[in-house]
Amino acid sequence: MRTMIYIVEDESDILELLALKLQSAGYDTRCFTAAQPMLSVLENQIPGLLLLDLMLPDLDGFEVCSRLRQNPAWEKIPIIMLTARVGVEDRISGLELGADDYIAKPFDTGELISRIKAVLRRSEWETAKNILQISTRFLLDFNRYEATLDGRRLDLTLTEFKILQLLTKRPGWVYSRAQILDWLWGNDKIVIERSVDVHIKNLRDKIGDYASSVQNIRGLGYKFEPPVKPS
Repeated sequence: MRTMIYIVEDESDILELLALKLQSAGYDTRCFTAAQPMLSVLENQIPGLLLLDLMLPDLDGFEVCSRLRQNPAWEKIPIIMLTARVGVEDRISGLELGADDYIAKPFDTGELISRIKAVLRRSEWETAKNILQISTRFLLDFNRYEATLDGRRLDLTLTEFKILQLLTKRPGWVYSRAQILDWLWGNDKIVIERSVDVHIKNLRDKIGDYASSVQNIRGLGYKFEPPVKPS
């Protein structure tokens, strides 16, 4: 079954080029020149991925991304932002709002397709894994992006959850800060590696008795070590 990709781009020549290249690569596409028509269509059909321009005639792309991430029905849609705004602050804003990748114009369509494939692979892994039971008390739901401890949903940010998701993928495996950033934001490692430490600290503060399972290996990175005696 072919993956449906929505393209929201107000420049018709770029829109036509993207649709042609993606269809040639084996994807179905649906094109929009503004955000509101796309949001209306989402009520009836959810795409496998969204290519989202930031500078749109009706809504700012950041606002669109924020709306999707706040809606339980749409929050898992993979989003790749496309924009001529290449400032570091813009990229950080997009990624922090929950975009899966951020590509600056002009871009190479071959690279774009490679990034689409990478984002879709991550999305498929998350869906297939479903629920990880770390213990009878601590569960991770990769479909809902929810972590529960003693039956209570933890207030994790998307970034914190994704870090936990990566570390628990291979318990005992050490991931460097650079690898963690690659997992979070692909090739656009525009956030300094030490920012990972801040996210890890916040994550530990929220997972109670399991904070000690997220371990720092000096000079290497971080790993998740399951409790010796799961409870």
